[in-house]
Amino acid sequence: MMKLYIYEHCPFSARVRMIFGMKKIPVDIRVVMEGDVETPMRLVGRKVVPILQKDDGTAMAESMDIIRYVDERFGPKLLTDPVRDEVDAWAQEARSTISKLAIPRMTKSSFAENATEAAQNAYREREQKALGDLEALISDTPRLLIEAEGLLAKLELIIQDWQAFSVTDLVLYSQLRTLSIVKGITFGAKASNFTDRMSALGGVPLLSDRAI
Repeated sequence: MMKLYIYEHCPFSARVRMIFGMKKIPVDIRVVMEGDVETPMRLVGRKVVPILQKDDGTAMAESMDIIRYVDERFGPKLLTDPVRDEVDAWAQEARSTISKLAIPRMTKSSFAENATEAAQNAYREREQKALGDLEALISDTPRLLIEAEGLLAKLELIIQDWQAFSVTDLVLYSQLRTLSIVKGITFGAKASNFTDRMSALGGVPLLSDRAI
């Protein structure tokens, strides 16, 4: 059986998990501990997740490459719609706000990859280098929530009840899943319908049950 190395909190890992779930392809999910450099280095020569190890033992990284490989290699192609340009543009615009809201909270939550104190510290240090003072971002929540609410209002104008799937849908779901860890976030009706449907199809739940 193929092996998929992931972080539970990671949006890129979530995208890949979704394609396996939506296509009902069995895969052995392995969580890489925060601070574990040896495992990804052994598999692909760099510290990254997700990583797919194929049945022949070879491994590949990069979420979009894995998604395309799985979709084209196993069964009828699922992602038949083209890239949704408006949604892709929204995802680019929203990325910074989502990260500033969600990541400080993720470092305070419990995932399999940070189940030890050493892993928690490694995760916190990594994100602090990337984003700066995480506690300051928590304190900035009221302003960031206003930004997020504006972005979600924009999303309601472009999201649709698409009848076929696009790779963009996996990107959008992974970002909304990340945002769902933020207490006080409310998705609009269309975004809620979208996340409910995608979560059920892909078997990757939102993080709202652990919202902070």
